[in-house]
Amino acid sequence: MKTAEEHWLYIISSKKKLIDFNFNEIWRYRDLLFLFVKRDIITLYKQTVLGPLWYLIQPLFTSLIFTLIFNNLADIPTGDSVPNFLFNLAGITAWNYFKECLVGTSDTFKKNENIFGKVYFPRVIMPMSVVVSNLLKFAIQLVVLAAFYIYFVGFAEPSFSISPQLNLLLFPLLVFLMALLGLGLGMIISSMTTKYRDITFLVQFGVQLLMYGSAVMYPMSYFKDKLPNYYWLIEWNPIAIIIESFRTMVFGEGNIEVNKLIYTVIISCIIFLVGLVIFNKTEKSFIDTI
Repeated sequence: MKTAEEHWLYIISSKKKLIDFNFNEIWRYRDLLFLFVKRDIITLYKQTVLGPLWYLIQPLFTSLIFTLIFNNLADIPTGDSVPNFLFNLAGITAWNYFKECLVGTSDTFKKNENIFGKVYFPRVIMPMSVVVSNLLKFAIQLVVLAAFYIYFVGFAEPSFSISPQLNLLLFPLLVFLMALLGLGLGMIISSMTTKYRDITFLVQFGVQLLMYGSAVMYPMSYFKDKLPNYYWLIEWNPIAIIIESFRTMVFGEGNIEVNKLIYTVIISCIIFLVGLVIFNKTEKSFIDTI
């Protein structure tokens, strides 16, 4: 006679390991993952006048403002041969992907409480869909960056002598690390907001502050020269290291510090695992507290 566990194809249980990231189960629900990704992409700018053009407007205008304020007014240098606007556009493009992943996943439980309370599926699929759908926006903004890059190198007067480094091949690793950081921090914040609603208001404010401490609109070397006593604030900031490495790869100025990149890999993995543990623990009881 078959036991209950032998009779059913899948058994849903609240008992999970401390670190539970079931690839097989997520793969079984891949259609649902792609459905959520499609939903996020289609509904983001639905019923807006400019639609997907917002993908371009936000980074371009932000880079323009940064160039006027930080480079022209505050006279912050961006390197010998790197155009100020292109420097800022590269920083904003990388920062935006991390920010969208973090903010988009930070209210997972609150935003999806209705569907979570009605049907079972691996809850981690929901924040994963945010990270995947933001890749499209990131890809479009990279195309814009490439277009301005070609313009400044080939058509601007005077032209700029910049060229990518061979280590640009490591770019997928940087994207993966940004996704891992955004997803991990987002899952931690999402779990905490089920009990502490004040964190919801803190996220937007905190993300803006984090941007100023992540070397988005200035090179890390400039910060070190001006504020050496506070350099540690950004020196070991993983997202600052990723953005600086990205610009080094793209513009060919400076060198990537391998030890800091290894440190970023370790920190990103730790934050993701901590986020996964807290997320798995919260998903069992959040419906009673949210």
